[in-house]
Amino acid sequence: MPDDLRPDRFAMHFCSRRGFRQAYIREGAGGVPLLLVHGWPETKRIWWRNIAELAAAGFEVIVPDLRGFGDSEAGPDGFHDVPSHARDLYALVHDELGHERVVVCGGDLGGPVIQDLSLRYPGFVDRMVLFNSPLPYDKERMAGLRTRAPAEASDYFRRQGTDADALAAELATEGERRRYIATFYTSRFWAHPGAFSPEAVDFMTEPFADGAKLRASFGGYESVFNPAARSEPSAMATPNPTRCLVLFGPSDHVIYPDFDRMAEVVFPNRVGPFLLRDCGHFVQWEAAEVLNGAIVAFCGDLLATRSG
Repeated sequence: MPDDLRPDRFAMHFCSRRGFRQAYIREGAGGVPLLLVHGWPETKRIWWRNIAELAAAGFEVIVPDLRGFGDSEAGPDGFHDVPSHARDLYALVHDELGHERVVVCGGDLGGPVIQDLSLRYPGFVDRMVLFNSPLPYDKERMAGLRTRAPAEASDYFRRQGTDADALAAELATEGERRRYIATFYTSRFWAHPGAFSPEAVDFMTEPFADGAKLRASFGGYESVFNPAARSEPSAMATPNPTRCLVLFGPSDHVIYPDFDRMAEVVFPNRVGPFLLRDCGHFVQWEAAEVLNGAIVAFCGDLLATRSG
């Protein structure tokens, strides 16, 4: 089996600072702290092509499963919104692992989580790498931009956000749950065509065979529609002064068509946006070598200081 499809490729650890067991990978201890945050429908496995390479470059690579995903337990308070994830990650990286500052990288749900983290805990996020993720909306400055995904690509969003229990009940078997998740890697064209082999799709969908975990993963969508599903207000805002490298896989059929131009509004202190040819939503898998190299270049000064 290829290394990037082996579930046991990296040693797993657990943190219980927030009242539940949060699973995470930690490679390259002592390097520059780098937090990689997955989205939906992903787990820490989506970073399997990045961890070893970034650890070898000099990073301490920290890769969690968010609450309710993969090998992490669901949130004990029932919340699975962006602020809950951000507080969990601060507890992991700052309180458990003892880091005062960290570089963060994420897309999809991971994007709002790292944006919230950067503003909720001033000074904690040294810089961020962001791709293909939700952004705060600035009506005036984003006027004329294509700031909504095509309607035909958004049916899942509304269903998971407003009818989650019924949807979960329909997905009654492991096979049905995995086939549902597989569409996001294949027929829904989030990724560039052919980016995921059948074996890779199996690898990514396996953690979502658990019905309770799949249902918990819908919590982020419910928080968009239902205030009762929000633990507290999000700290996401525009402008965000955090130094940010912005990448965009334009083959993505679910994120905003003008994501790159929207990011220019949100992040005044940015490098990019850079568009990645033949790449879609899952940049860390589809363009792993490019992302790894971009992170190393963006953080070259930090790596030089640590190695010196």
